[in-house]
Amino acid sequence: MKNKSQIIVYSTSHCPYCVAAKKLLDREGYSYSEIDVSTPELRAMLVKKAQGRKSVPQIFLGALHVGGFDELQTLYKKGELEALMKDEKVS
Repeated sequence: MKNKSQIIVYSTSHCPYCVAAKKLLDREGYSYSEIDVSTPELRAMLVKKAQGRKSVPQIFLGALHVGGFDELQTLYKKGELEALMKDEKVS
């Protein structure tokens, strides 16, 4: 598995897009840390970190905020995810 500490998925347990994002990362061999933002305090922290975005998942590769599942999937389909991981030194 690739470095867990550098990929963070902010999610909730009832979110189908969160599940899809984690499945994509799992399938590609990337480990990740998951932070459940179901509580108001953690959601507020996410909104601040994600520059106002309130939806989940919110995915960070190293310091880079990728966005949600749609953005992650687009990067994958374009063949840009692996290069981005290397650029962000996610190994």
